[in-house]
Amino acid sequence: MSENQNSKTAIVAGATGLVGEQLINLLLSSPEYGKVIAVVRKPLAITHQKLEQKVIEFSQLLSELSDIKADHGFCCLGTTIKTAGSKEHQHVIDHDYVVNFARAAYQAGASRFAVVSSIGASASSGNFYLRTKGEMEVDLQQIPFEGLYILQPSFLLGDRKEFRSGEKTGIALMKLLSPLLIGSLRKYRGVLASAVANRMIRAVNSEVKGVQIIRSDEIV
Repeated sequence: MSENQNSKTAIVAGATGLVGEQLINLLLSSPEYGKVIAVVRKPLAITHQKLEQKVIEFSQLLSELSDIKADHGFCCLGTTIKTAGSKEHQHVIDHDYVVNFARAAYQAGASRFAVVSSIGASASSGNFYLRTKGEMEVDLQQIPFEGLYILQPSFLLGDRKEFRSGEKTGIALMKLLSPLLIGSLRKYRGVLASAVANRMIRAVNSEVKGVQIIRSDEIV
């Protein structure tokens, strides 16, 4: 598809989350994009002349997105085991839905794809969450995007609609500890959700091709 200014179409999954909400707002205000497709389970409570909402059943993601066209894909899907209810369901959301959405975006013509993963993600990790994220990263790299941008933020900072037990305490603690995290420990500093969203957009519109891992301390 054409990549002329104002002609690009972005497709986004995870638009209701902490990063996704910031991302949608930035894309809608960006002169780089003439159309933004939000793939959601329930309609978003916003309207905009650039915004198209695609309400789907995520278990049928590939077939439900078979008729779309896009230039760039963005994925902010992710959950917690508490919200998912089980490790199996969390794996479906954090791995299966992400990979299937990436495949759908590629089939739609997207040449570049940005995704939110996590610091420490590794397919060989003994931690279930980090192993799931790592497996997701490995599988995304099998899709032949011109550019794949994997963001690995540490603790996400921002106002979350969804209440997560202990998160406010964690944010307060992270703000206190951040000045002490220097040198090789900088990557563990908390990062604003808005900064992650902004970095995703900059990445897909950069000159960099291939697979790029963007760690927390590089998200500025």
